[in-house]
Amino acid sequence: MTIGTLNEGPLHHSLKALYGAESAHEVPIEGYVADVHGDDDVLYEIQTAGFGSLKKKLARLVETYRVVLVHPIAETRYIVKLSDDELEHKRRKSPKKGAVSHVLDELVSIPTMLNHPNFELEVVLIEEEEFRIHDPTRVRGRRGWRVVERRLVEVKEQVRFRSVDDLFGFVKHPLPDSFTTQDLADAMEEPRWLAQKLAYCLRQAGAIHIRGKNGNSLIYQRAPQRRRSNDSMSS
Repeated sequence: MTIGTLNEGPLHHSLKALYGAESAHEVPIEGYVADVHGDDDVLYEIQTAGFGSLKKKLARLVETYRVVLVHPIAETRYIVKLSDDELEHKRRKSPKKGAVSHVLDELVSIPTMLNHPNFELEVVLIEEEEFRIHDPTRVRGRRGWRVVERRLVEVKEQVRFRSVDDLFGFVKHPLPDSFTTQDLADAMEEPRWLAQKLAYCLRQAGAIHIRGKNGNSLIYQRAPQRRRSNDSMSS
């Protein structure tokens, strides 16, 4: 098996193929290179890692084009540990399971982008294979196993966010008029650390505001909806 030098090359390539023909890949636009320039004149930017490095690029492109930021999350991951002998490759299913809400880990880097009418975010839940090699000289964690490649096995679901108000789709139960991040966590059925990231994104985007404080906990209130989304968290 041939393994590339870029950790996420094959995964990135497979996702580009999902959004456009190869002839539409890597298109120079506005001083940048768009991953996919769709037939509908929409630019698709595939980002398998952090969003922070895209701030300037996204801000420039949305001035002229509709831009969809595509981010894969592994709902199911199979870890393949490679050895010099292919017969000794070991494949196991990771106990960790990704969810759409985990996009909040990255969205905190660009919390106001969903306010822009030309910007949308699409989360792609996938099944993937993650290939690792043993390299203790470069990796201290994972007992010396280093990720060298991720490959797409199957697309499970695609979820599109068209405005900041779509993020309220993570809230499964009604919130009180005034709420803390613990209330938000309970309503999301998620841990508080993830609710804190949602609260940060909503606050920075102006969708909620601070009403007061109860001890060390901030009390939030939802702001009036400014931009209507036709399909909240549509798949």
